[in-house]
Amino acid sequence: MKQITVLLFLSIAFLSCKPPKDKQFDPKVLAAPMMDDKGAEFTFQQVLDQYKGETVLIYVWASWCVDCIQGLPKLKEVQKKYPNIDYVFISLDKDQRSWKNGIKRFSIKGNHYYVNGGWKSIFAKNIDLDWIPRYIVVDATGKVVLYRAIHADDENIIKLLDKPNN
Repeated sequence: MKQITVLLFLSIAFLSCKPPKDKQFDPKVLAAPMMDDKGAEFTFQQVLDQYKGETVLIYVWASWCVDCIQGLPKLKEVQKKYPNIDYVFISLDKDQRSWKNGIKRFSIKGNHYYVNGGWKSIFAKNIDLDWIPRYIVVDATGKVVLYRAIHADDENIIKLLDKPNN
């Protein structure tokens, strides 16, 4: 009986940890304000619109986040393996200075955006953010095909990036 209970518990835990797929962004997220590294302001929808027709890997991070920084070498490997993917970095840093210093300090290549308010921002609250780093993949049609992953080498990310259209 103990073994069945343990197996049942592990099965439920495993299934509940599986990253949700095919979840689309809430209108509140799409309206969330952000800023690029040149100071221009956008809504998240406008950011996404810039990449229509392209596959996008979104990386939600912060320069103070140990897991984010430790994961950067794997992310850089993914960037080398998939140079035709657009990489969008969305920072939840406490201030713009920390955000820009983090980009420079860790030599992060890609398209950078800053969300004012960090974890308390409209963006963070409305993407069901429970951990960073957070990876989201949007396909060339604009559909969210992977809503949540926490490692750059997650098998679900790699499968999506390996698709022939990328």
